[in-house]
Amino acid sequence: MELNLITLIVLLLAYLFGSVPAGAIIGRLYGVDIQKVGSGNIGATNVQRTLGWFPAIIVALFDVFKGGIAVWIARAVGIEGPLLGGVAVAAVLGHNFPVTLRFSGGKGVATSLGTVFFLDPEVALYAALLGITVILLTRYVSAGSLTGSVGAVALALALSRPSWEVATLVILAALIFFTHRENLRRLWRGKERRIGEKAPNGPASADSQT
Repeated sequence: MELNLITLIVLLLAYLFGSVPAGAIIGRLYGVDIQKVGSGNIGATNVQRTLGWFPAIIVALFDVFKGGIAVWIARAVGIEGPLLGGVAVAAVLGHNFPVTLRFSGGKGVATSLGTVFFLDPEVALYAALLGITVILLTRYVSAGSLTGSVGAVALALALSRPSWEVATLVILAALIFFTHRENLRRLWRGKERRIGEKAPNGPASADSQT
C-alpha cells in the first residue's frame, strides 16, 4: 500500500496511542508521580516496585493493548506489509518517547509485545514464553525482555517470515536494547535488581531498574 494520507494518519494515531502513559496515569491515581520514584520509568516494572502488583498488571495490560490496537486499526483500513511494520514501530516510539511526557517514557517491552501479537501471534507467543522463562529462572525482568526480543527475531527467521516482518522485529529488538542499555551495564556488574525487590524510597535514581 502506498504512503497516502490515511496511512500517515494511522501512523500518527499509532504514535499517539503509544504516547498514552498508563504508568503515569495510574501513579497519579495513587497520589504518586511515577517519574520521581524508583527508576523514574513509567513501565510496569517500576510501577510494581513502587505501587505493587495490581497496578503493575493494569499498566502492563494497557501497554500491551495500546500497541496491539494500533496494528489492528492499521489492518482494518487495509495497511499491510512494511507500512504495517511502520505502524508497530510508531506505537513503540510513542511509548518510549511520548509527547505527553516531554519524550521521556518507558522501555517499550509490553507495547512491542502487543504489536507483535497482532502482527504474528505465533512468534509473539513463543517469544513471550521464552522471556517469561528467563525471568522465572533469573528473576531479572531486563534479561527476559532482552532474550525475548532476540528470540522473536530468531523465530521469525526460522519460520521464513516475510522480510518486512523480520526487519520490524529487528527494529523493535534494537529499541529494547537501546532503552535497556543501563540494565545491560548493571547486569554485567551484577548490580541489577531482581523482580519483587522494592524500589528505593525517595527520588528516582539513575541506577535503578525500570
